[in-house]
Amino acid sequence: MADGDGLSEAAPDTASPPAPAPGLSPSLGWRDRLRAGLAGTGASLWFVAGLGLLYALRVPLRLCENLAAVTVFLNSLTPKFYVALTGTSSLISGLIFIFEWWYFHKHGTSFIEQVSVSHLRPLMGGTESSISSPGSPSSNRESETSRQNLSVMQKAWRERNPPARIKAAYQALELNNDCATAYVLLAEEEATTIVDAERLFKQALKAGETIYRRSQQCQHQSPQHEAQLRRDTNVLVYIKRRLAMCARKLGRIREAVKIMRDLMKEFPPLTMLNIHENLLESLLELQAYADVQAVLAKYDDISLPKSAAICYTAALLKTRTVSDKFSPETASRRGLSTAEINAVEAIHRAVEFNPHVPKYLLEMKSLILPPEHILKRGDSEAIAYAFFHLQHWKRIEGALNLLQCTWEGTFRMIPYPLEKGHLFYPYPSCTETADRELLPTFHHVSVYPKKELPFFIHFTAGLCSSTAMIALLTHQFPEIMGVFAKAGLYRLYVCIQLRLLNSQKLSNIDVPANRLQESETSPQVRGEDQVLAKEQEQVTISYSSNSNWNQKFLTQQ
Repeated sequence: MADGDGLSEAAPDTASPPAPAPGLSPSLGWRDRLRAGLAGTGASLWFVAGLGLLYALRVPLRLCENLAAVTVFLNSLTPKFYVALTGTSSLISGLIFIFEWWYFHKHGTSFIEQVSVSHLRPLMGGTESSISSPGSPSSNRESETSRQNLSVMQKAWRERNPPARIKAAYQALELNNDCATAYVLLAEEEATTIVDAERLFKQALKAGETIYRRSQQCQHQSPQHEAQLRRDTNVLVYIKRRLAMCARKLGRIREAVKIMRDLMKEFPPLTMLNIHENLLESLLELQAYADVQAVLAKYDDISLPKSAAICYTAALLKTRTVSDKFSPETASRRGLSTAEINAVEAIHRAVEFNPHVPKYLLEMKSLILPPEHILKRGDSEAIAYAFFHLQHWKRIEGALNLLQCTWEGTFRMIPYPLEKGHLFYPYPSCTETADRELLPTFHHVSVYPKKELPFFIHFTAGLCSSTAMIALLTHQFPEIMGVFAKAGLYRLYVCIQLRLLNSQKLSNIDVPANRLQESETSPQVRGEDQVLAKEQEQVTISYSSNSNWNQKFLTQQ
């Protein structure tokens, strides 16, 4: 049992039973042995025994006669029976699907899965193992409580309704006050301030350390105990990481850095929790750029998975050395220096990994709150990175200016279409669909920037499409298309004639500006205007008569 402060564990009153020898499993009850026999080779023996019993009773049961009768019955069935059978099975399947969909949206889990886990798994020998030493009544009680807590919390995490999750967490605390995952759920779901969340995480830390030490004592008893230890380790690391993030938000940045460094030293294999990314952000807030470079030297390795935080932080550090003196005009005249080339290459590397980030850093797109889950190289990761790191880019003078001048050059280096990448694997095509599920509906999801096609390709495609459409209509309706063609050509001819007449009129009038008023009042000019007006009127009358003729022809058709 743990003492009052939850940080140390008192010595037990009685010695725990010795651990079994290597290669041997702990002592099991007759029920466990029976289940193990049914799940192992005993199941095949039972199957063989059943077949032998049927063979022995084939005469009293008249199996041959019944089999012949069934064969005759199946041969006498008509196709209508199979159609009805197919329709009935489809109807039943549809009803089951609708019920499963309704049950999942209401309870957050599958009904068939829940029944299988709750009722069929114990019969098949899949019960959860105890985390205490077997053989004593207290260990049996602790094992039963642990199983109940695990069942309640599994149901709580599957619930989609937040009040139902909170209610299940309180139920788990009623069963066992040292349920660490229940405190974690309450800190994530019920706490309204960071102070309240930190208080609940501290309670979860006390319970998690107690369970972790208990699991360490029993880890070598069976594979189930080892799995239990791994799970308790993940819970403990998650709680400490969340406490570090609470300290970071409350302004205790050095305390947060210390917690994260201790976690990375104590649990180095757990890189999938991305503790180093939280450490990078905290060190950038402290402006400890040398420590940031040391963390990047350890985790920005070719053998380790990358992220937007790692790639863009590396680009930020290289940009910091040249951004204050960078000028596009100066760089175009004298060329880029070695440090500027390194900074530009780092920006190109980061943009190739996640091309959505620059639009948020340059405030070309509006930021929203980061989602609960993110997708690597997707829009959700870009939002999360820009939300927490935009202030660090603004703090360094000229960093955003250099990013704005160079980030679009990345797309000229990446092969198109994306059959292969330049520095990373080809950009996945499934990120847009996944981001639409992770991000809210009002957010316009950023899509990977595609190269724009030249105008000649669009013009050629439009010309070919229109030509094919005209050819198809001419083939189907030759007479009507002929009428339209004549009308169009005649209208074009009339327009050209009017243009020529107007241009001829303007070319004939070549007088100085001071005599313009006199020429307008002269009889000769007025006569020429009357002649031109009559000609235009005749052209208009002939065009209108031709249009009336076309309309009558279309009406007759």
